[in-house]
Amino acid sequence: MVIIVVYLDYSATTPVDREVLDTFNKVSLEFIGNPNSLHKLGVQSRELINSATIQMSELLGVKKDEIIYTSGASEANNLAIKGIALKYQNRGKKIITTELEHSSIYGPLSYLQKLGFEVLFAPLDEFGVVNIKELEKIMTDDVILVTISAVNSELGLCQPIKEIGEMLAKYPKCFFHTDMTQCIGKYPINAEYFENVDLASFSAHKIYGLKGIGCLIKKDGINLEPLIHGGKSTTIYRSGTPMVALIASFSKALRLVLNEKNAYNYVFELNNKIKEHLKKYSNVFINSNEHCVPHILNLSVIGVKPETMLHALEEEDVYISTQSACSSSNTRSKAVFALTHDEERASSSIRISLSYLTTENEIQEFLIAFDKCYNKLKLK
Repeated sequence: MVIIVVYLDYSATTPVDREVLDTFNKVSLEFIGNPNSLHKLGVQSRELINSATIQMSELLGVKKDEIIYTSGASEANNLAIKGIALKYQNRGKKIITTELEHSSIYGPLSYLQKLGFEVLFAPLDEFGVVNIKELEKIMTDDVILVTISAVNSELGLCQPIKEIGEMLAKYPKCFFHTDMTQCIGKYPINAEYFENVDLASFSAHKIYGLKGIGCLIKKDGINLEPLIHGGKSTTIYRSGTPMVALIASFSKALRLVLNEKNAYNYVFELNNKIKEHLKKYSNVFINSNEHCVPHILNLSVIGVKPETMLHALEEEDVYISTQSACSSSNTRSKAVFALTHDEERASSSIRISLSYLTTENEIQEFLIAFDKCYNKLKLK
């Protein structure tokens, strides 16, 4: 008997593209030299890193020297936030963020609060979008950093990064960081997008690459206090032996995902199919709205604990998630509560995340499984 596995947790991690894995394997076997070494094998590894970095810079519309490789988006977020705060604290100790951020944003911010930094929250409108006029009202000379994710990982909510950046350009002492982990490969990114963004983070394993590598884009002229000191690398801001095979495969993953030109419309149709089906349930609420990318669909099943629904679907070989994979379990969703102001919905939300790899048959299997699990759980 063939068991159909329906994977709908792409926002937590994506499967590795075979071409990306082939690149990783080939480089791992053929480029054995430490890129910091002076001999020929080291030079070959260093030249490969340089070529991969040039490709990434051209794809993103940034300079080659503005790319800092990290172990993932969490490290990149930490480096951006702590690095700016500790380097520029003489300018002020206020940081602005939102109530829709990933735990790798809140973690370093909590750490900085212990060092005397003050964290403020940007006002959101009724749709969960940053109100730029209200944000400007809380801008003062001692705000040194604004950090706002481009796409929220639980709801898929998009923020107007370009417009926020244009407003913040009037405050030259303040830096603007965005976590773009959930937006790369979901909608177009180009040089114009980064025009007024000082720092941006993302990770390979969200774009069909391997786990263990991410990137922080840091604009020229900005300094950071490193998290990791000691040892030569591709940059002075992150010590350690450069990860040759991971870097090469990361570049390949980025090129491949940005070439999926028709993916958005396809995923949009899958998203609509799910929402249309779920309309028949009076106590199923769709939390994601029209300001969200279609790749992420957050919903609440009132009266059913998220983990109960997750494991019920798992028994049907359907895999979803509750909150972000990095969030603490058994807590309400901060993002859903910030948007809905509804305790029940925030405490019963689940996340379905889609990909251009998701098939229509998988969606049909999910809907059948959802109906079965819903009716079983609601009878208890």
